[in-house]
Amino acid sequence: MSDRPPAPGGLALLEALVNTLDVETGSDSLDTADGRAAFGLAEPEVPAARALREALRAALKAHAGHGVPASELGRLLAAAPLLVTIDPAGAAELRPADPADLASRVAAAVATASADGSWLRLKACEAADCQWAYYDRSPAGRSRWCTMAVCGSRAKMRKYRARRTGQA
Repeated sequence: MSDRPPAPGGLALLEALVNTLDVETGSDSLDTADGRAAFGLAEPEVPAARALREALRAALKAHAGHGVPASELGRLLAAAPLLVTIDPAGAAELRPADPADLASRVAAAVATASADGSWLRLKACEAADCQWAYYDRSPAGRSRWCTMAVCGSRAKMRKYRARRTGQA
């Protein structure tokens, strides 16, 4: 679990949704009333939210270079209705047609972040027992772990031990 600040703008919603599942413990906050309320979900909407969460996780793993791009996210978002709004200054913005619809809110956030170039910086931790979503603020955009202090350290220690046992 990351100690990083939340992702900017609409990406914070995506990051929070992916992070409703603690992969290491199996704890899912969507199982609780408070967890569902955080996303405006009724209990019958949870299976669809979980499918969306895992499709997002697959895309974020691909962003970090340790997964294959998943077309499932595109399929889930294809039916999400969006509106183009124009402000008084003439700037256009994509918004969910139904602000209560999680898939529409996710689709609007993905579209906006794709347009401004920040979508590819939302990633999932490389550690198989973590997979926490985080926003990569590194200058080169090549961060692999949610936190260097925990997941990065573990990975480097495993690699070190593997080299040492290989030499023995």
